[in-house]
This record gives sequence, C-alpha cells and structure tokens, in this order.
Amino acid sequence: MQKQLEQLEQDFSIEWQEYKIGNLFDIIKRGKRLKSTDRILGAIPFITAGVGEQGLSSYVGNDIEIFPANSLTIDMFGSVFYRSFNYGADDHVAVLASSEQKYSKYVLLYIAPLIQKVISGRFDYSRNFYASDAPEIKIQLPTVNKEIAFDYIEKFVATLETERLATLETERLATLELYLQTTGLSSYTLDFNEKNVLESLGGVVWKAFRMEDVLIWQKSISELNPLHLDSLTISDEKKYPFYGQATVNNGIIEYRHLKDDVLNNKLSKSTILIHSNNQNTVYLDTPFYLKDGHGATSVLQSDYLNKLTAQFFMGSIKKVILQKYTYNSKATKIELKNTYIQLPVKSDGTPDYDYMSTFISAMQKVVIKDVVDYLDKRIDKTKQLFV
Repeated sequence: MQKQLEQLEQDFSIEWQEYKIGNLFDIIKRGKRLKSTDRILGAIPFITAGVGEQGLSSYVGNDIEIFPANSLTIDMFGSVFYRSFNYGADDHVAVLASSEQKYSKYVLLYIAPLIQKVISGRFDYSRNFYASDAPEIKIQLPTVNKEIAFDYIEKFVATLETERLATLETERLATLELYLQTTGLSSYTLDFNEKNVLESLGGVVWKAFRMEDVLIWQKSISELNPLHLDSLTISDEKKYPFYGQATVNNGIIEYRHLKDDVLNNKLSKSTILIHSNNQNTVYLDTPFYLKDGHGATSVLQSDYLNKLTAQFFMGSIKKVILQKYTYNSKATKIELKNTYIQLPVKSDGTPDYDYMSTFISAMQKVVIKDVVDYLDKRIDKTKQLFV
C-alpha cells in the first residue's frame, strides 16, 4: 500500500504547499447552545462535543440554524469529523464549510485528518477549541502547478477505500472461519431441528436435579505444586494445559509436558471443572494438569457429556452457584453434590440430552450470525462513508 501511494505521488508530480484553514473555507462558524432540557424531539441531527457517535447526540425539532452537508466539524476537544448530512450544532462545535461546495466528499475526508493531526493534543477541558481558532490553522496539501491537486486527492482516498474494504472483508472471512473452526460447525445456517428448538422454547419441560445425580465426581485427581513443575517436566513436546483457579484465560496458567503419572483425563473425556473459591467453571476435553488446591476443584464427567451438552450444563450450573456461593461460602464438593440445577426433560422425566445439544448448536450459530452481521455492517458503513 505504501509503495502504491508513493507511486501515485510520483505519477502526479506532487509538490506540497501550506494552506491556512481560513483561506480554504469561507464558512467558519460556531454553533449555538441548546441545553438538553430545551431540546424538542425531531428529525434534525444535532452535533455536540465528543467522539461517541462522532458527536451526534440527538435528533431535534427546534428552530435552529441548519449547517450544510459535505462539511467538517471541530469540537471543543479538537475532534474533527466529516458530515454528509444537514445538521445543527451546539456552541462547543465549530463548522467548516464552503458556500460554493467546491470540495468533494473525498477532498474533505482527506483534509479532516490533516487538521486533526495539527491540533491533536492542543485542546481539552482547560483549553477549548473555538471557531476563532480555525482560520490560522495551517495544513500541508498536495499541489500541481501551485494549485491544489484535487485529482490526486480523489485517487489517493479511493485507493485507501479499496484497501480498507479489502482488509475488512479479509477480517470478516477470517473471523467466520475461526468461529466455525472453534465450534466444529460447517456453516451458521440453522437446520430444521435447531429452528424448531428455538421456536418452541416456551414448551420445554424443566426439572430440578441434584448435581450428583447427573454428574460424576472424578476421584484420584493429581494436583501439583507449581514450584515442582520443573522437576516433573519431561520435554517441550505434547504440552497439556496446567489449570489453576484463575478466571482469566479459561483458568489455564501455562502449558507443560510433565511425567505421565501426574496427568489427568488421559482419555480426553468431556470434563467440567468447578473451582470452589471463585466458582469459576470451565470446560475441557483434553488431558490436563491441575494446580494444588487441597481438593478445592471439582472434576466432573458423565457418559452423556460432550462439547455441546457440557456447555448447557455449565450454563445451568453457573446460574445457581454464582448466586448461592461466595469466597466465604465456598462451592465445596459436598455443597455442589447437593446443589439442584434445572435441566430440560423428556416425557419420562429423564434429562433430554438431545435437546441440550441441539439448543447449544443453535445458539452457537445465532452468535456467529450476529458477528457476521456486525462485520457486514462495518463493511457497509465504510462503503457509505466513501459513496
């Protein structure tokens, strides 16, 4: 990209010249104060100071001055934004516009960051930017034969636009691939059963189960003192997660390859870990090592647990234990075994594991679709910015 832009500059034989903002814009005006309590709900976009929503704070119906589309605003903190629509502005906003509309959208999008760069860090609560500060601001613009090189600017911004859209599309595809790979799904389209599950949520029958009746507490779990890890290390190959009671990184402290006799879950069964001190609940389906916590971690398995049903169980468990237990009232093994959780059941009153799997699969696809929709909106918004 950098080489492409450098070549573009050479192709146009660009020279750089300094311009004052006061010589570029014949409309430099401050907005007028309109207190939030005096604003009438309406259809006029109203710009105030701040970067959230680019300063678009509300839509008003008051009788106010309307500033033209295809203009720039600079707020009291020195934040510069392009405006593609007609709008009103309060007294903490300066408006820069051309009465003859001699600048295209691309040109103003080019000028905005140049102004931003010059005034960045100079204005804040103690020293506000005012419209009267604008005329003397100096920026460097590309010229050909001592005239502003508008054709060059248009081409420059268009090149950036193409690169930005390509980057967003690459990010979209990479994100989608990552989500599908993580969930083991081939697409995020709901199948018939998944649609049916989501549409019939109100008809699900639930039943309370003691955790000990639906999950099996694993015995003979090896717990390790972190100070002894080096002496137990075999090699750097076949590393497995070493779990502690931290809430970050899914409880994983590091990865190690230690002696075989301290390795848990050698058959890679679906497993749920619950830490008594902080109620942190994690899922794993690999062999693992466990930090010594004096038996404070419950290691749970079941013949019915898989990647999907385990996620359903974890949701039901968390809903109860995060309200019931604290650091001073720990989720010990004895307490957990007698804790009741709600699960969907079949007509015979037994847990409906098929429903759990289908529900989690459907929710994964819904989440992926939401992410994809969000990324699509980013791409569309970027396209609109340059249209």
